[in-house]
Amino acid sequence: MASIKKSALPKGLSVELIPDPELGGFTAHVPNIPAYGEGETEQEAVADLKEALEGYIEAFGLDDALLRLSNPSKILFVNWTLEDLHA
Repeated sequence: MASIKKSALPKGLSVELIPDPELGGFTAHVPNIPAYGEGETEQEAVADLKEALEGYIEAFGLDDALLRLSNPSKILFVNWTLEDLHA
């Protein structure tokens, strides 16, 4: 696997915070890396995510994580709604 030039990537990470309306708490996720953190608060979820990302890097390597960040997934718009799926 080719090594990613770290200087080409932005400093810091964007973290998606997903609230759980039924159980409470949050799930934290960095898009394109399959690692998640959970917690009662946003801060706890982010701290848990940090541990999950450290585990991911240990298991799959830093180059894999950097490659995933440098090749973001494609977002596609579809012409249907959730109501369409429920019908």
